[in-house]
Amino acid sequence: MQTEPQAFDRVLSSMCTEPHPVAREAAERFLATNPGDPGTYPTVSALEDEAIAMLGEIAGLEEPSGYIAGGGTEANIQAVRIARERADATRPNVVMPESAHFSFRKAADLLGVDLRVVPTDDRYRADLGAVRAAVDDDTAAVIGVAGSTEYGRVDPIPELGEIARSVDATLHVDAAWGGFVLPFTDYEWNFSHAPVDTMAIDPHKMGQAAVPAGGLLVRDSALLDELAVDTPYLESTSQATLTGTRSGAGVASAVAAMEELWPSGYRSQYVRSRNNAEWLADALEKRGYDVVDPTLPLVAADVPRSTFDALRAKGWRISRTATDELRIVCMPHVTREMLASFVGDLDRLEVRASVPVACDD
Repeated sequence: MQTEPQAFDRVLSSMCTEPHPVAREAAERFLATNPGDPGTYPTVSALEDEAIAMLGEIAGLEEPSGYIAGGGTEANIQAVRIARERADATRPNVVMPESAHFSFRKAADLLGVDLRVVPTDDRYRADLGAVRAAVDDDTAAVIGVAGSTEYGRVDPIPELGEIARSVDATLHVDAAWGGFVLPFTDYEWNFSHAPVDTMAIDPHKMGQAAVPAGGLLVRDSALLDELAVDTPYLESTSQATLTGTRSGAGVASAVAAMEELWPSGYRSQYVRSRNNAEWLADALEKRGYDVVDPTLPLVAADVPRSTFDALRAKGWRISRTATDELRIVCMPHVTREMLASFVGDLDRLEVRASVPVACDD
């Protein structure tokens, strides 16, 4: 096969990144192992325990349980599944802000729960009044987002926890992207800040592990019992994961990346990404674009569709929000030089667009 993988030198809207060299090497070594069969593959099973312990440290959970999933989608589906199984309701519902990831819509379809979507406030965070109005005795889970995919916002997690507790629902926090940058901020988002029951936190995003390496954390290991099924032909007797066979590459690369980078390496990377986001936001504002103030390393701006399409034609891998703004995520592979080149192309396109077209007499 001669095809080469996608280069990252013009990728500006992905929430995945190039794996750290130690993570890449670990992934290759454990590629053929299967943590879904811990009796046969005890080494990678022990590595998974290490991965969960380290994720627990990052997320403020003293006695963590969980597993390395395929990504945030799987973790979010499993969290909704846990909530559904423990709910005492004929038709349980899940309440989430409109900023929540589309994976919760998949979860609702797959699991037969009602999804109640509430608006966000003027800061793109869950509107607490709307959440309070939406929950009832049939609410199985309340969803909070810690690093939203469109604007990088952090919901008021402690207050959402209080609402969830008032109706005996679980609180799930989707920190798939934000989990590896929020430890270096003043936000209250994790298990030590609020009565969080479950969390999605992905090493393959800001954690710089190889894809796929998501994470599902639970406060109480008994919550995983809601997911357990018997596995009669394996050496282990039950399994709580959504997928059965999983490559050990994700597990091993997550451990390698976290051992290498937590905490100082991640802190340094967060500072670089934050500075890049602030530089880009300032550059776009100076050019007359309306920019959503970046609170985490993600920039959204009202670049016109025609300009956006022209930038895509130049090879920039960019995307737009649901309300049609340009969206750029300052991941570890995104350098200041890349952003300067992008802004240079933007300037040349705008100059070209402003030049009047000559007309024949």
